[in-house]
Amino acid sequence: MRTQQTGMKPHIGQRISAQYAELTTQEQRVAGFILDHFDDLAVYSAADLARLTGVSKSTVSRLFRRLGFESFQAVKRHARELRSRGVPLVTEPAGVAGNGERFKRHHERERQNLRSALEGIEPRVFDAVVERLNAARRVVLIGFRNGYPLALHFRQQLIQARSLVSVAPEPNQSLAEELVGLGEDDMVVLFGFRRRPSLFDDLINELAAMPCRLLLIADTTASGYAEQVDWWMQCPIDSVSAFDSYASAMSLISLLANGVLHDRLAEGRARIDEVSELYQRLDELSP
Repeated sequence: MRTQQTGMKPHIGQRISAQYAELTTQEQRVAGFILDHFDDLAVYSAADLARLTGVSKSTVSRLFRRLGFESFQAVKRHARELRSRGVPLVTEPAGVAGNGERFKRHHERERQNLRSALEGIEPRVFDAVVERLNAARRVVLIGFRNGYPLALHFRQQLIQARSLVSVAPEPNQSLAEELVGLGEDDMVVLFGFRRRPSLFDDLINELAAMPCRLLLIADTTASGYAEQVDWWMQCPIDSVSAFDSYASAMSLISLLANGVLHDRLAEGRARIDEVSELYQRLDELSP
């Protein structure tokens, strides 16, 4: 049963931003450390925070209370909840300048996400998905919110190697028309990253009951749907900063599209040549 969240309290980034100017220098140091190491809070204790920021444990406790948390455990629970909801959290309080360390941490996190995504795919699963993308009569790509541009990009890659690839829902349109009539020769690719729309559960149930084959590409928060789909590919999107990163998903899309092209190389090359010739006749692209 779904529950609607109303009247939610400000998250920790909002609380720090609102009070930052009133915090003492030592409290600002702790607040900055919390936000700068938000993804790693689980490994720290309150004593660790005090030691690593060079303040007293009473300063740490006082900051928690000022921000509305009864303890550091409450901060950790809050952090887990925010991450599971995909809430963009500003990782630098107002007035704190960035530095080169941010780029290093971003690079390392991107590498971890990409490695996790690609190493988590079994070769037999990858081969089965590529084979189906290649052989399906029709491929429907479904994306919501941040998943929609991923679906658009996947279509743009696939449509160069094969025909009958569509994206749903169309802007300001509904889904039902796109799904009715899908058969066992068809395939649906569903992007299901966190902060999914409320209809997602019902959509999964409907698609699972249809004869078409279903691939789910999502982050770990969608793992509960894995047994309802034919294939499930996980792409971590955690970032060291406020917004999630979809670099691993884009890399997977490239890998799948290239797999389809190589599996139908003769037809794919012929189609690419035809598309290129039509580009020229229509003068759509500059040299």
